[in-house]
Order: sequence, then C-alpha cells, then structure tokens
Amino acid sequence: MLSYEELQTLLKKEGQEHLLRFYDELSAEEQASLARQIERVDFSLIDYFKQKNFNKGEHKEEDKKELAPMKIMSLAEIEAQKESLYAEGVKLLKAQKVGAILLAGGQGSRLGVSGPKGKVDIGVTKTVYIFEMLIRNLMDVVNGAGAWVPLFVMTSEKNDAETREFFAEQDFFGYNKDFVHFYMQDMMPAVDFEGKILLEGKGQIAFSPNGNGGWFSSLVKSGLIDAVNAYGIEWLNVFAVDNVLQRIADPCFVGASSLSGTNCGAKVVRKNHPDEKVGVLCLENGQPNIVEYYELTDTLRNAKDENGDYLYAGGVILNYLFRLSKLHEINNLQMPYHIAEKKIPYVDGEGKLVTPAENNGYKFETLVLSMIRLCGDCLPYEIVREKEFAPIKNRAGVDSVESARELLRLNGVEL
Repeated sequence: MLSYEELQTLLKKEGQEHLLRFYDELSAEEQASLARQIERVDFSLIDYFKQKNFNKGEHKEEDKKELAPMKIMSLAEIEAQKESLYAEGVKLLKAQKVGAILLAGGQGSRLGVSGPKGKVDIGVTKTVYIFEMLIRNLMDVVNGAGAWVPLFVMTSEKNDAETREFFAEQDFFGYNKDFVHFYMQDMMPAVDFEGKILLEGKGQIAFSPNGNGGWFSSLVKSGLIDAVNAYGIEWLNVFAVDNVLQRIADPCFVGASSLSGTNCGAKVVRKNHPDEKVGVLCLENGQPNIVEYYELTDTLRNAKDENGDYLYAGGVILNYLFRLSKLHEINNLQMPYHIAEKKIPYVDGEGKLVTPAENNGYKFETLVLSMIRLCGDCLPYEIVREKEFAPIKNRAGVDSVESARELLRLNGVEL
C-alpha cells in the first residue's frame, strides 16, 4: 500500500490532490481504505477525458459512420447444418474448450427486490430463482455433452458476498461447485465537468461499474484468467442474468461460430417490426457493430431485401461467443468509453454531502458492442424468440416476471 507521501506525489502528478483533502480526519482504517481506492484508479481514464476536450456540461458522442446490413445465419441454414454444427460444438464442449460468463452484477431493485437480481423468485407453485433457471439451462448442455462447462460469475461490489453466499446456500443449484468461479467487476471513478474525481464521502471515491464491456478486463485483473487458461478454454460465452430462457454454451451456436472462422458470434432475434426498441447488429464503416433502434433512419429501419425481409433485422439479446485469443489481443487496446452526464452525489470542500438537482459530472463505462467492433468480424446467429428470449426487466407488462413466466410455461417449464 502506498504511503501518504507516495499518494501525494501520485495525485499531484495527476492533478487530483483534492482526494486527500480530508485525510487527517479519517481513522487509520479509513485512510488505508482510501489509499487502496486511489491505487485502483486507472488514471488513463482522466487522460482520455482530457483528450476529448469536453466543454462543461456538454458531451457529444462520435458521429456514426456509414451503415450496412449483415447477413444473418438464418434458422433454415442452421437447421440444414444442424448435425455438423452440433457435432463440432459437442466436440469443443467435451474438451472443455468453452467457458460461460454470467454477468450478474445487477440488483433486483427495479423488480421490487433487494439484493442480486438472480435471487428474484419467478415461481408460481414453488420457488424458482432466476439463477436456478440459468443453471438448469446450462445443465441441459452439460448432460448432452457429458462434460461440465466452467462457469465464471461476474458480480459487483454491492452484491458479491450475497451472490456467493446464495449459491452456497442453494448448493449451487446442483451444479458442480468446482467448476463455478466468482469475480468482481472493476469500478471507474466519476468526475466533475472539469475532470476532477468526485468523493462521495470524506474517504470514499465515487465509483461506478465499468460497464458490460469490462467483463474480460475484470476477469484478467481478478486473476481468474489463470483458471481459464488451465482449463484450456478457447471460447467464452457471455450472457446476461435476466434472460431466463436463453441457451448457454449452446452446442450448435458454438459449432457455428467455430466453423465460421470468426472471432465472435452473436445470438439475434428477428425484429417483430421495424420500430422495435432493440439494438441491431450491422456493419459500421465495414466493421461489425450494434446500433440502437433510434440511430437507424426511417429508410434503414424499413429497408427490405428481395425476399421482403427487413435488412436491419438482427436484434441482439446479449448472448455472445468470443474467441479467447482475440480477447487477449483486444484487451491490450484502448476500448472507447461511453460517457454519460449524471447527477452524482458528492462531498463538497467543507465535507458536506451534496445531492445535486442537475447533472454535475460524468460516469464512464465500456460496452460489449465495442468488443464486437474490435474483433473485426462477427457471426449473427438467429434464434427463435419464443424459445430463447424471456428477459426480466420490469415489475409488470413487457419484459417482466409475468411475461417471462408465460414464455417459460409455453416451453414446458413447470413453475
């Protein structure tokens, strides 16, 4: 741990001396905590901020480049090659060349539940947790391939201990605990409009999660990359906690991505209609990228091919396969930050907590779409929406526990 003098030297160099403003008022334990926080700060983030030459309260994302559609591997194509795709996928799974990454850092607050989102009970006549459904889905693959799939669960500072304890209490929902590994997502400091790191307490830096694009860099920093390498993993399947129908380490998806020779695969659903609010996988300046529905012009949203199918139709569901060798390559590159103006509570010069009524700074995060773009290629792999897409984001209505239950019942799941 850095001494006070070393912290002073570091912060003076970075123009962030104010982080030690209340140092003498802190207990020895709080001083040590603050020192550890400062050591965690990636100051290249501040350099990135300065390079953008932001004006106070103003931030404009880079202009979008030329867009073009990507050819989707259709359901018909998948069905025609199913036998060979499945065989390739099972071969890789049996050899434990595939690992799974569960992004589970979120809280269940939007669903009216405290604690990790994966602890939400979606059962009707019995208790069925979100985590439990995901493990059930993964067990289908384990049983089919005859081999355990190494599972890496990314938590957050807010829910790490509770997530670990919950898995242990539930006996890992029947999964082999030797193949389950937990790690915490890295955090990024929030800054004011001048690029000064904010304190949310006299000894507490205002941190926020580094976004879904930080899952691999966080894995590397946690040291678990050694376990990944020890398994001999070549592909990592990244998926979100809130889709209870998704197929994880799906043999056909694995096989298709492997045989295609690409560095990345993305499961996509055909959009229900042109204005559906879902990110679309397409080409931006010749590179694969995900663009939001509102970024497409009316002309692009409604464009069709010779068969009458929408050209920009591949809606992503946050289920991706990445080739590990490519991940190591892009992990050494500067991933662009998504920068958002926010109302960030902070401690002022007198040590008083201020809850701002208007935006007063920026939060930073990296996005998985940037990883796809850096990969240079991607296989859009079509799935049947009703069989693999039941997201739980809201208390009621669209994409809720209620709608997910109905889809699970339609797929023969007893709740």
